Amino acid sequence: MNDNLRHALAQARMRAVDVAASLAVDPKTVDRWLKGRIPHPRHRWAVADLFNMDESDLWPEAANPHRPIGRDVKAVYPHRWAVPQALWHQLFADARQQIDILVYSGLFLAENAGILHLIAERAQAGARVRIMLGDPHSPHVAVRGTDEGIGPDVMTARIKNAAKLYGPLQDIDRVEIRLHRTVLYNSIYRADDDLLVNLHAYGTPAAQAPVMHIRAQDDTSTATAYLTSIERTWNEATAPANLLTAVGTTKIVK
Repeated sequence: MNDNLRHALAQARMRAVDVAASLAVDPKTVDRWLKGRIPHPRHRWAVADLFNMDESDLWPEAANPHRPIGRDVKAVYPHRWAVPQALWHQLFADARQQIDILVYSGLFLAENAGILHLIAERAQAGARVRIMLGDPHSPHVAVRGTDEGIGPDVMTARIKNAAKLYGPLQDIDRVEIRLHRTVLYNSIYRADDDLLVNLHAYGTPAAQAPVMHIRAQDDTSTATAYLTSIERTWNEATAPANLLTAVGTTKIVK
């Protein structure tokens, strides 16, 4: 019997059928988890996110925490979708001085209303926020779309959608959004000294590519190269007078 999972259900006032519906699995599958069967990792992560808990709290015998593997590199996740939602929230919630988002579109983040709310809160509390989106007219954007196998038009549409979703943040002091035309070898998400670096791989969508959690220690740490990349891209990016006019508009593309 999994008493931890049963307790989590009771605390959330949910039933097994509610968990099944949220995860799109058969209710009998959830019943087997309650009886002691250990789910596949992706289901463990999904259930943990559902209850806003750590995976190890529900399945301590199975969870393999992402332990620090070096002085600077805190964890490596096999895919971006494997990064726990709780970590994304913690990353931005803990920011006190600086938030940087360097992406082509970062649409998955822009569609997360909770994350955008957190970023807005941190900016209002005094943190500086810099968001760098790919210029949809840049040839590098088209190439990246082709490399990922989704095509240049879809990549361009994602940037336009992201700009529309990120756009309202510009009304908040200390939030700036610029467009860049650089070749991105990584998407970088920074909150003070913590960085999540989403590696780009040819032929692989960003959501399927690995992510490194790095913490800046000093000027010789692993994070230095990525912090330098952020600064160079920011300095070379342009701040359009009107973001939506600069990128154009399009229908929502998933």
